Amino acid sequence: MHPAYRRRGTGRALTRGALAAASGPLRAWAHGDHPSAAALAVDLGFARTRVLWQLRRPLTAPLAKPRLPDGVALRAFRPGADDEAWLALNARAFAEHPEQGRWSLADLRVRLTEPWFDPAGFLLAVEASTGRLLGFHWTKVHERPGSARIGEVYVLGVDPSAHGGGLGRALTTAGLAYLRDRRGLDRVMLYVDESNTGAVALYERLGFARWSAHVNYQLG
Repeated sequence: MHPAYRRRGTGRALTRGALAAASGPLRAWAHGDHPSAAALAVDLGFARTRVLWQLRRPLTAPLAKPRLPDGVALRAFRPGADDEAWLALNARAFAEHPEQGRWSLADLRVRLTEPWFDPAGFLLAVEASTGRLLGFHWTKVHERPGSARIGEVYVLGVDPSAHGGGLGRALTTAGLAYLRDRRGLDRVMLYVDESNTGAVALYERLGFARWSAHVNYQLG
């Protein structure tokens, strides 16, 4: 709702219209976690099911040098050559995620054709002796007319077999260094589920702080 038109019942009417048109369970995102959205959700019987945080960090602040585990190397993603291996890794890394772990080859290729895609900013961690993919940090740069440029930790994932060795931290700092040194950015953002406490703790240790929250509600 436009701020000038709140408290007139329009949001409630729109939501009731969506409920009347829905043929099954209904999900709705409230961007910004506004109190009015929370109150409307309670009144209409929606359950708060997911919270997505946006975290931000200045890239002008000190950044630790990436420290890769022994036997691990970094290289850029190779479109066409790495597609299938990356999809398999992504599925393992996000097996419990409601969206990311279900990506198909078509989903990947749509993003590879986006104007913002840069293979140099899609970092892969590989086992040096075999070339097996162990993790990745896919960065993104937002460039909108009239807005300041900002980098994004678009997707960060580590194979479950490589957990516990510091690879996630190394991949994160390597991607941040790329956004700062190669793309000339001074700030970065990311989205993370509130329930992913391990990832939240990692990002907070690396200097990220909460910027905003988006809430998913479900009925039925």
